[in-house]
This record gives sequence, C-alpha cells and structure tokens, in this order.
Amino acid sequence: MPRLALYTFGVLKSPLTDPGPLTREFYASGEAIYGNISRHPGHLAHAEAADGDRGGLFDADWGAWGEFAVPTWYGKGRTVETTALAATLSLWTDLRPAFDAVYTGLHREALNRRYDWFERTGHPNHVFWWVSDDPTPTWQDGVSRLEDLHDNGSTPDAFTFHQSFTPDGTPTGPAMSTQP
Repeated sequence: MPRLALYTFGVLKSPLTDPGPLTREFYASGEAIYGNISRHPGHLAHAEAADGDRGGLFDADWGAWGEFAVPTWYGKGRTVETTALAATLSLWTDLRPAFDAVYTGLHREALNRRYDWFERTGHPNHVFWWVSDDPTPTWQDGVSRLEDLHDNGSTPDAFTFHQSFTPDGTPTGPAMSTQP
C-alpha cells in the first residue's frame, strides 16, 4: 500500500543557536510538537538522526533517510552555530491524517506564529509525494520534490494540501481548508 511522504522546509530569521527569546521559544516548542505529531493517527515515521544528535543537521547520520540536504536557494549557514532552518521528513498513511496533525493542536498554534520565526522566502514550505511500501524517502528526495513543486506547481510527483493527488495520479476533490 502506498505511503505519503511529507517534506517541510523553512528558513529561520536567526540561527538555532541565537540566544534571543524568539529562537529559544521556537526551539523549545519542537519537542512537544514532534511528540504530538508522532502519536497522531496516520503518522508512520519521521527522520531522526541515527545517533540521536539533534544539533548538527548536516553532520548527523540519518540512516535510511540519507544525507541531510537543503534546497539550492537556502543561503544561510550550515554549521551548528550558523544553521538557520527547520526541516522535517515524515511518512503518513494518507493526506487527511497529515492535514489533521498539521492544522490542529500544538502545531496549529505554532503555525499561527510562523512569521515570528520564519522568513517569507517565496518558495513552498512543504511538499507531498506518494512512495511505495519499501523505500524510505531521503532528504534529497524531499529537496528535489520541493524544488519541482516550486518550478512546476502541483503535479502527481510533488503536491500540496490544496492541490493534491491520489496514489494513481488522479487529482483529489476540493482543496482542504486550513481554517480550524
């Protein structure tokens, strides 16, 4: 049975190591949000560093999720001290459970504050694509799909909540509303 991959990417206004209150607040909220999402019905897995290191995204061992990668347009730091990004890669049973996890609860509260923490880049901040049962999507898969979405809009190979597709490539019905 096909699974749904989700890659998210955002450019933070300041590096994760910035001691400012907004950065600390964003970073501190992550554990609770990830905990809620990982227990959400329909969530199958998400990329985690194999060695448990959450500090060095570029240097961590991500196991089957592959080497950490970012879109070509990301122009900020790549060291522990300068990295100014937030990225996730996860697997879901279907679009509806992913939508519900993103647009309810703690994650919805965080989305309401996203412009306190993230730059407006003019690029999509998430992309979905269907994968078969066996392979684990990689960070590079996510980057490639996000860049494809930016360049070509929603297609069966790279799509959003609002313009989504079934595993066989058929467009879905009306767009999902992000209003609670």
